Amino acid sequence: MLHADKYIPFQPIKLSDRQWPDRVICKPPIWCSVDLRDGNQALENPMNLPEKLEFFKTLCDIGFKEIEVGFPSASETEYEICRELIEGGHIPDDVTIQVLVQAREHLIRRTFEAIKGAKNAIVHFYNSTSTLQRKVVFKKDMKGITEIAVQGARLIRELTSRYQGDTNIRIEYSPESFSGTETDFAVEICAAVMQEIGATPENKIILNLPNTVEMSTPNTYADQVEYFIRNLPNRESAIISIHPHNDRGTGVAAAELALLAGAERVEGTLFGNGERTGNLDIVTMGLNMYAQGIDPGLDFSDIPALREMYERCTGMKVHERHPYAGDLVFTAFSGSHQDAINKGVQYMSESGGKYWEIPYLPIDPADIGRQYEPIIRINSQSGKGGAAFIMQNSFGYIIPKEMQVEFGAIVKAECDRLGRELSAQELFNLFSRNYIEIEQKYALGRYSFSEQAEEPAPEVVFKGSVICDGVEHSVDGVGNGPIDAFFKAISQVGLNGYEFVSYHQHAISSGSDSKAIAYIGLKRPDGKTVFGVGIHSNINKASILAVLGAINRSLLV
Repeated sequence: MLHADKYIPFQPIKLSDRQWPDRVICKPPIWCSVDLRDGNQALENPMNLPEKLEFFKTLCDIGFKEIEVGFPSASETEYEICRELIEGGHIPDDVTIQVLVQAREHLIRRTFEAIKGAKNAIVHFYNSTSTLQRKVVFKKDMKGITEIAVQGARLIRELTSRYQGDTNIRIEYSPESFSGTETDFAVEICAAVMQEIGATPENKIILNLPNTVEMSTPNTYADQVEYFIRNLPNRESAIISIHPHNDRGTGVAAAELALLAGAERVEGTLFGNGERTGNLDIVTMGLNMYAQGIDPGLDFSDIPALREMYERCTGMKVHERHPYAGDLVFTAFSGSHQDAINKGVQYMSESGGKYWEIPYLPIDPADIGRQYEPIIRINSQSGKGGAAFIMQNSFGYIIPKEMQVEFGAIVKAECDRLGRELSAQELFNLFSRNYIEIEQKYALGRYSFSEQAEEPAPEVVFKGSVICDGVEHSVDGVGNGPIDAFFKAISQVGLNGYEFVSYHQHAISSGSDSKAIAYIGLKRPDGKTVFGVGIHSNINKASILAVLGAINRSLLV
């Protein structure tokens, strides 16, 4: 049994005149990847040097200009990886590496040694400021916690002036557990750090406001960020950064609302990797912007390759339902969803509009390297539109709307029989068995068409034969077209009472070997409509085969 009364409810700040709800995101933030630090330290088996180098190169290729590469004072391994990135020439000139360090003297000194020789570096220092950590971990009051930050800032300013030369050093400060810190105190301690660092509008400090443990709804985090920004002295001398975690499952939402609240920079990881429930997922947040017509400034055009690298290097897995990247996120099994997607594809093809307008697909899967084949998968929950979509997009068969209900019922029955989904090839084979490779009581023998001049319009003459149960019968007929003439002819072998309902045809290949496919709908004497399909290089023969196919099927269904 759960005991909810043991938990203390989070107390939101009072911000009655909040401005962020009326704003919209119209440009991307400054992105900073923390995959190689926050993501790496959360792995069961941390990445080795080759894996980190590959990951770093991928982040550069995507377009990250700020990349946190580790915690070089934490271990010799982390230190050596930082040195290899610098000494091995792996860092592009326009990329800034970031290193994290606690506000402790010996760790700060070691960190500056680690970045020596880098062209651009951000020294990111922090100390925990939350009410709970002050009480439980540090047993210090606000003044004591502020002194830790100020002393760290003083040393960092001194070392920056000493190392500044070959290395362009910028400074970042995080009041760790900002989300659990009294917001007025967060403002106070950051202002003290800014003053000690000597931040100016020309030499801005990065103030990072971590949602280290997600403790409230995203709107409350946005309130905290807006309140902080509005009350920060010397605001023009700071870049406001955020570092959301995902403990409540709303890391992306918290980051988006924090941007509305005035944040300018976002720290996160690919696919949300990180401690506990992870960090903000930059892939999701970036593609959310993309879906709104905003270029995120990061290249996510090959998500499958990015996912493969991530899974191989980290040993983590991207969930099937992970936004944009999961195996099933662009897949519809539901009949109503499939029908809407199928109609959306047809609409876009017919309208020729420049905008992506397909229901249930927020972005074009092809834009991020996903394939169209898995968009619709067929199982017992699927409908007529799904089967039609696959037949058209995978095999070029444009099943008429009138026929989709009949074929959809065949597909559903097969899925129920097998107790599983059908692959695209299995769907095609099912179509062939039911419409092409059917038992033929009636078959076409020899045939020819000719025209005879009649007023007010010429008529078509069919002469040929129909094979019935292996016996060939000569038939002929005259009609207003090839199909009508054939209808008249087959009445001579007792095929009466069928009413022509619908006819569709199209090519299914191009070039000299192109074939035509015809779909014929006939109403039987009992009033039920049955469809037949014919395929041949000659459209007239394809149509005749479709008529006989419908008749033969009417004897079976």
